[in-house]
Amino acid sequence: MTQDTGRKLVLPSYRRDDVDVHPPLLSPGYGSTVTRAPRQPLVYLPQRLTEVTGPLLGEGRLGDLDHDLTRQHDGEPQGQRIIVHGRVLDGDGHAVPHTLVEIWQANAAGRYRHAADTWPAPLDPNFTGVGRALTDGQGRYHFVTVQPGAYPWRNHDNAWRPAHIHFSLFGRAFTQRLVTQMYFPGDPLFSQDPIFNSVRDPQARQRMVARYDHTATRPEWALAYEFDIVLRGRDATVFEDEDDDE
Repeated sequence: MTQDTGRKLVLPSYRRDDVDVHPPLLSPGYGSTVTRAPRQPLVYLPQRLTEVTGPLLGEGRLGDLDHDLTRQHDGEPQGQRIIVHGRVLDGDGHAVPHTLVEIWQANAAGRYRHAADTWPAPLDPNFTGVGRALTDGQGRYHFVTVQPGAYPWRNHDNAWRPAHIHFSLFGRAFTQRLVTQMYFPGDPLFSQDPIFNSVRDPQARQRMVARYDHTATRPEWALAYEFDIVLRGRDATVFEDEDDDE
């Protein structure tokens, strides 16, 4: 929100990260960055009113089942049902309420419902793989989905992506948009995945790994994972290139 000091209009400031937790735009092990990474230093654009005061999101923009990827079709999808929940926090550890959280993922066989995904894993007619939700007043979000499978991606010899869920969310403004991936604990594919390992700080990498939450696990129904998302600051969740489709 803008403030009227009686003298001039003061816009909210854009907070830059305290530490460099994000992966370099050029990570040679991740093949496509070699052709798309910028060769010149980035230029920071001035912040205008639109960037620091939008977007305006409301519950009327969401459907009743947008948060539950297992009930968006006539039947239930195949795979292990899971609950994914957590909080969205700002760089000072305060909750970010009423902000849009969107997810997309492969199905239980590791295949996206996308024309470019043609590897021979089965499509699930009851799973589209996309969802969205608004955080509540305490910054909490909640999804029901299925455990995604690993899939090949031809980056290097016998390359397989660890199971993951993509997250996209806005903080309090367009300039706080975050796109990241949530991974699952104990995945044996971490060691050979150049996207995961492009994050050089081991502690930052671990902030992309969800925590198994036995308390939120529902008996005989679904496992639960907790994944808190920090938009900026020392404990920021690592973001990914917004053009990345992997």
